[in-house]
Amino acid sequence: MGIFGKKSQDNSIERKEGEPLQAVYFEYDAISDRKKRERRQTVRRTLAAMFFAFLFLMPTVLTFTNSFMTSSEINANYGAIFATNNSGGKIYVSEVVNLKFIPDMVSFGQYITVLFKSPEYLMKFWNSVIYVVPIVIFQLFVASLASFGFARYRGKVKQLFFFLYIVLMLMPYQVTLVPNFMVASRLGIVGTRWAIWLPGIFSPFAVYMLTKYMRRIPYSLYEAASIDGAGEWQIFTQICMPICRGGLASIAILVFIDYWNMVEQPLILLDNEELYPLSVFLSRINAEEISLAFAVAVIYMVLPMLFFLYGEEYLVEGILYQGGIKE
Repeated sequence: MGIFGKKSQDNSIERKEGEPLQAVYFEYDAISDRKKRERRQTVRRTLAAMFFAFLFLMPTVLTFTNSFMTSSEINANYGAIFATNNSGGKIYVSEVVNLKFIPDMVSFGQYITVLFKSPEYLMKFWNSVIYVVPIVIFQLFVASLASFGFARYRGKVKQLFFFLYIVLMLMPYQVTLVPNFMVASRLGIVGTRWAIWLPGIFSPFAVYMLTKYMRRIPYSLYEAASIDGAGEWQIFTQICMPICRGGLASIAILVFIDYWNMVEQPLILLDNEELYPLSVFLSRINAEEISLAFAVAVIYMVLPMLFFLYGEEYLVEGILYQGGIKE
């Protein structure tokens, strides 16, 4: 019911008997002004979203389009950035770098070199896969068991251990890198893949995130299952895990992207360059490899982009904790 009139279902104004016509016009103008303000606000938000989307996507588009440039064109545009002097130091770039989105001539030479003529790049790509996939799988397995214990049982000891997990998670990886190296050295696994796998598998991040997710499950649901005769393993596999499916998927995406881009761990814990992942190569680009860097970067980002786009819905659900059940 309006102030002076009554709105119909098609948003028009119905005049009541004996109502002044001026009052009807006044309410109609107010509704029209409100709709105009809403439309203007929607247009402003859309333009702002398009602007920021362009800024975020510009590096990816630039990398993709530049991967089809010839080596001479890439060196002419970006060679000054990677140029060094006689002593190996960087040279001050006095000219503006020429950012080009459209190549003068499309060339597939970089992809042919990376995929067929230089197998070392593909070996580094598969090294990344070999490191990341086991870390994601086994970290989720360990985190699922640990998180179930933290969420299912209560006590001061449990709270103390969970607090220690939070402290470890808040520490930057550079802080724990030296202790990890010392432990790996004692175990005799420095220079092997296990030096990368073990710290990743027992990372506290997944435990913390999954515990917060599981705590949304009502404790009465556990008690009801126990009364019905379900054991702890049945409660874990048939009740807890199906509810936490969205959280597991979101954590898997975050862990995958994190370890897919790791650089410090391989440089410190591995002494054989043949075991380096592709992320190390991208972080050590020099002037001689700049023409291949764009093609390698495109190949490198295909897998995480597909992984992210496929699980975007689960990622949003897991971060917002929408999958849990409220009391």
